[in-house]
Amino acid sequence: MKTKLLIIFGGASSEHEVSCMSAASVRRHLDETKYEIYQAGITKEGNWFLTDSPVSDIEDGSWIHNPKNRRAVLTADASIRGILILRENGTYETLPIDVVFPVLHGKYGEDGTIQGLLDLARIPYVGAGTTSSAACMDKAITKLIVGRTGVEQADFYLTDCHTFCADPEGTAKFAEVYFKGKYPLFVKPANAGSSVGISKAKDFQGLLEGIRLAADEDSKILIEEMIVGREIEVAVLGNLEPKASPAGEILSAGEFYDYESKYINTESKTQVLDDVSEEIQERLHQASLEVYKAMGCRGLARVDFFLEQTGRVVFNEVNTLPGFTSISMYPKLWEAAGLSYRELLDTLIGLAMETEG
Repeated sequence: MKTKLLIIFGGASSEHEVSCMSAASVRRHLDETKYEIYQAGITKEGNWFLTDSPVSDIEDGSWIHNPKNRRAVLTADASIRGILILRENGTYETLPIDVVFPVLHGKYGEDGTIQGLLDLARIPYVGAGTTSSAACMDKAITKLIVGRTGVEQADFYLTDCHTFCADPEGTAKFAEVYFKGKYPLFVKPANAGSSVGISKAKDFQGLLEGIRLAADEDSKILIEEMIVGREIEVAVLGNLEPKASPAGEILSAGEFYDYESKYINTESKTQVLDDVSEEIQERLHQASLEVYKAMGCRGLARVDFFLEQTGRVVFNEVNTLPGFTSISMYPKLWEAAGLSYRELLDTLIGLAMETEG
């Protein structure tokens, strides 16, 4: 009997389009002999639709215009363990689901929101649980937890929208003093993914504008010292006994790896890291596992670092649902380790089913 798998994609976040691209890539690589596949798309307004749209329509966003789309909701009623499909006459039918792959990036998808709903519904799902997802999404909380592991990370200053709105220049000045007037600084919303709302401040005015930009994405703003180094990523896979992939490197087309460099500028490249010593590879490997376990991750995560010229490894952030597009680092790193995209998806779904109950 096939496993009833529900892919959820889209979402009411700034990463809606990226989610659609990732979901299309996942859908292309799933083994249809193993899974009975259903697709639930969420619009930017938060409306849910069960859709039979082809992969190409999911990828370019035109799925939303499919006349066969049916309104549907994921119910928290654990006796149903599935979705309700609404009929035009006001009645509904139920569709039981065995496991969910929430291919949702950013707010409402990677921050514990959908995970909490799935926990209430008692439906197993791919990826980190509610608490871990929320903690990893919040860069400030991540900083505090990782700080207890001994893994090195950039120094940071934390502020919030209320403080900034009450005294913008004073807030920026406090941050400038904290870093002893040293620039550049990176300004980030505490809760946002795909580098949305991140800026590089080269002076006080840039810092002021950067805080304002980050405040549009989240109520907490993180300001970090700049670390000069190669941008390195490690893919981690597993539940209680996770494994780490070979490290990969980002060659950004932009000044730093922002949203445009990740998804728009085709000059950005990713590659397996093959020109460092085994000792550095091992430190990256161990640090990624330390972070993964400390943050309570399960299923998968991508752990990002900076590698300084001196060989120092500096933790940057952890992503509990990294990109799954055709050019994304997470599946590419596992392919380099001998695990094909299709085998990776099977493994992730299997790990999700292990957590049931």
